[in-house]
Amino acid sequence: MRAPIAVIGPTATGKSDLALELASRLDGEIVNIDAMQLYRGMDIGTAKLPPRQRRGIPHHQLDVLEVTETATVAAYQAAASADVEDILARGRVPVIVGGSMMYVQALLDEWEFPATDIRVREKWEGVLEREGVAAVHAALRTADPVAAQTILPTDGRRIVRALEVVELTGRPFAASQPQRGTPRWNTTIIGVDRETAELDARIETRTETMFAQGLVDEVRELIGRGLRSGLTARRAIGYAQVLAHLDNEYDLSHARERTLIGTRRYVRRQRSWFRRDPRVHWVDGADPRLVDSVLAHVLDEQESIRQ
Repeated sequence: MRAPIAVIGPTATGKSDLALELASRLDGEIVNIDAMQLYRGMDIGTAKLPPRQRRGIPHHQLDVLEVTETATVAAYQAAASADVEDILARGRVPVIVGGSMMYVQALLDEWEFPATDIRVREKWEGVLEREGVAAVHAALRTADPVAAQTILPTDGRRIVRALEVVELTGRPFAASQPQRGTPRWNTTIIGVDRETAELDARIETRTETMFAQGLVDEVRELIGRGLRSGLTARRAIGYAQVLAHLDNEYDLSHARERTLIGTRRYVRRQRSWFRRDPRVHWVDGADPRLVDSVLAHVLDEQESIRQ
């Protein structure tokens, strides 16, 4: 069996541990699909697995961007696709792991991206910066009411992208979206989730641990490397809240609480997005037989594809 496995789902469900065990048992290599883990130096706040805990298993698409660079789905798609193809060519199993929603769909559904125009993008980013997310969402309601209903009114970056696409193509944003079919490379998609109360407790523990491990110091160091000028990196959950704390907008306790709230909201978005995909085989991250049950499902699915 040499088709890829994608381990996706909400934050803090145990995806990384499962993916590492699968890669270990299947002679695999890890391909990260968490947008914020692309950034060098963003380690504590993204729960990036330290090198000493990777069991010598190669990891791809980690630490490939500076915090001043903008992460894009299109650039990730091209780079990660090359990694997957290379791993397969060497006879190993790509284990794709993470929870960045659009990145998952772009990679597994071969999303063809509409052209971009930096002038149009900067125009709408300027509106976002000057007038706030409510202003760009109002503009999207006028330009494309359907897109405005489907994109969260707090998701400034996606609203800007939708406005750019509509302006450049003259068509609704939905017309540029990928259609779900057979996953690329016949990838088996595993979704990891947990009971809400348990996951909430894990998120709270993870948030406390991040701050205890030195998230504030990590952000201070990244400020020296240009974090404030990064359009993507500085908006990451945890980093945005610590920046606000360092700017004296609120105290550290409030920054921690805002990080917790932001993470829980993000989990709700991830669940809503991934649960709409009928190809995902869902598992409970707390299942004591998790690895064996996933391996059995993967082998069954790949055998059915061969037949």
